[in-house]
Amino acid sequence: MHMKMNDIRKQSEKELEKLLSEERVRVRQFRFDVTGSKVKNVKMGANAKRSVARMLTEINARKVK
Repeated sequence: MHMKMNDIRKQSEKELEKLLSEERVRVRQFRFDVTGSKVKNVKMGANAKRSVARMLTEINARKVK
């Protein structure tokens, strides 16, 4: 699931935490699938990692405020 920063900023903190955990599961599953040669779309993993980074950035920015 590819999320833009505008979409992430609209989410509440609980929703962000939930989405973050789901995205981390996707990243982990992607890693297992890559080693098993099940993945055809390698770009999916990079997008998932970027989404995790965006969510963490927003969570940390909210904590600073």
